[in-house]
Amino acid sequence: IFNKYFKKYPPEISEFTFTNLFAWQEYYQFLFLEWNEHLIIFSKNFLKTWRTPKSNLENRLYFWPPIGEKPENIIISLFEIIKNLEIHRVPESIINKLKEKKKYNDLNLEIEEDRDNWDYIYKKENLINLSGNRYRSKRRYLERFLNKYDYEFHLISEEWLEKCKELQNKWCMINECQKHKDLEEEYKAIDRMIENYAELNYRGGILLVEDIPVGYTLGEILNNNTSVIHIEKAHTHYEGSYQAINKMFIENCCKEVDFINREQDLGIPGLRRAKQSYYPDHMISKSIIFKKPK
Repeated sequence: IFNKYFKKYPPEISEFTFTNLFAWQEYYQFLFLEWNEHLIIFSKNFLKTWRTPKSNLENRLYFWPPIGEKPENIIISLFEIIKNLEIHRVPESIINKLKEKKKYNDLNLEIEEDRDNWDYIYKKENLINLSGNRYRSKRRYLERFLNKYDYEFHLISEEWLEKCKELQNKWCMINECQKHKDLEEEYKAIDRMIENYAELNYRGGILLVEDIPVGYTLGEILNNNTSVIHIEKAHTHYEGSYQAINKMFIENCCKEVDFINREQDLGIPGLRRAKQSYYPDHMISKSIIFKKPK
């Protein structure tokens, strides 16, 4: 059912792949339904557990944008029917159409930009070639890796999954995942992806030095012209490993697209600096929609 809708209505935001939804199911506690020829994804419990609701109303529902031909109409209908809800990760393309609706003002809706969840979109060729002065430091790191190490790159298949787990466990030990709730939840999501590799439609690459995993990436096609990178981890002891796995994955796994979606920065300063340092071509803005408190 998910792939049917994603194929008919190709997503622009990174959240909308079945792989991503499946990986984060335990965190968001997603439910879904088909209604008026749209796919609706929501959670009854997420706001109580993980986020502060926009109001103090109890039993507040957390929705993502409806998937279908007229999501703006479904959003209006949801607010007419349901008293306590918020709709998150709504891209600007839907926001603009929603604002054209008379009922948008009648319902007293408010839109709040969610900058921490904006997607970073890069030109593929920029990430592969790292051309120009602005990428000079990235090229230096990459060249050091290529010149210093006897490396191997492999497309991920069943035989390489244990090596991915090995690096993920090492990465978590170095970054003390057990002390950070967000890293613990990411670890669970990655584990679900790896354990269900055979059933999920994603691609991956792994980088090894003397049979030691030093980088891996998991991603997939998002729409006709964009791939999305869900997970990218590297062992920083191996200088340039992040630049190397980034280049090799995109070269080998993203041949049919022109753009790479590297997801959001979640408001984490270091992650924001890292994503900005690759100079995105543009961002996909997202917002939260909720009713203004009376």
